[in-house]
Amino acid sequence: MYVAPFKNGKFNNQEGDITNTEVKRTAINTMCTLEQRGNLFFLTLTGDDEHRFGPTLMESIRSALAQVKSQATPGSALITTAHGKFFSNGLDLAWAQAAGAPSFRDRLSHLVDCFKPIVADLLSLPMPTIAAVSGHAAAAGFLLAISHDYVLMKKGRCVLYMSELDIGLTFPEYLMAMLKSKISDPAARRDVMLGAKKVKADEAVRMGIVESAHDSAERTVEGARRLAEQLTGRKWHGEVYAEIRKAIHSEVCGLLGLTHRAVVAPRL
Repeated sequence: MYVAPFKNGKFNNQEGDITNTEVKRTAINTMCTLEQRGNLFFLTLTGDDEHRFGPTLMESIRSALAQVKSQATPGSALITTAHGKFFSNGLDLAWAQAAGAPSFRDRLSHLVDCFKPIVADLLSLPMPTIAAVSGHAAAAGFLLAISHDYVLMKKGRCVLYMSELDIGLTFPEYLMAMLKSKISDPAARRDVMLGAKKVKADEAVRMGIVESAHDSAERTVEGARRLAEQLTGRKWHGEVYAEIRKAIHSEVCGLLGLTHRAVVAPRL
């Protein structure tokens, strides 16, 4: 299967496409698109803004993930990426502040609660998931990235950054559980959560947060595609894959209301 190279924020279908892989593209809205190429799904946060998570974008992402889940087959995989210099800069605090100070806390809590189902959707998706982080990923943007099974990241100025300490917010319980589950080294967790450290790609690899670091956005997405094809070649049963993932992250799943069940799908 061939996936056209990613250039200038788009997939180039003119270079070396000898298999004529069918492309199915869905514009969820102006904020994100979903593209299917063979067994690979590409969820892209579009535009050159900060991709902050307000109600509309979060609904759009959930709609895309529901579509991916409904079309999943053994050997499917999801790659999530974004245009511009931000993967995501977190929750839409401007939206939370728009109604004035008295409503800020309620609106912020609403955003935090609305983001939980996105994490739950990713943890229960019946396929391998890969985040191709080619821009800054801060706060909820960081969480979106590590809610995938694998994270690949662009070198250079891009950072992973839990900004809550710097802006005066505590961590939601499910976010704290995910960070503990994904960052196994206590010193690394301390630096990320209690140091508000801005972590670049090479250091994120050393911390065990990121799988690999790449020289450009194009190479980051291409690396994600190559990894996805290695994984999809195994043709794993999607429900078995999802249940094993949920068991690995059992504390997070408990806080998200996800239950674990036994699935038997023998392949012998």
